[in-house]
Amino acid sequence: MQTVQLLENLEFYEKGEHAHAQALYADENGRALRFTLRPGQSVKQNNLTHSPIYIVVLKGQGIFIGADGHEHLLGPNSLIVFDAGETHASRALDEELVFVSILHGALNWREHTE
Repeated sequence: MQTVQLLENLEFYEKGEHAHAQALYADENGRALRFTLRPGQSVKQNNLTHSPIYIVVLKGQGIFIGADGHEHLLGPNSLIVFDAGETHASRALDEELVFVSILHGALNWREHTE
């Protein structure tokens, strides 16, 4: 068994508009990434054709946008599910936003953040 404390040792980009992404765990079956955003930072619109994405918000509130283009204000204890290939994006509003994304497969985790 392995464990990770999800809200310890948080790292943020101090400047710029992009979120900080950290691989918490990765193997051939999947990966877990922690995203940390300062107010105003975002994860630009993207999609992963090979995997659904499961997001759990840990801290703060932010806007999450799916393929329908509607903005959803979500905060801690929210589970967000994006289908494989679904275009999605997120952004922090006026507070820090921290969430974990869980994906299938072991492609380079940076593909999700670029």
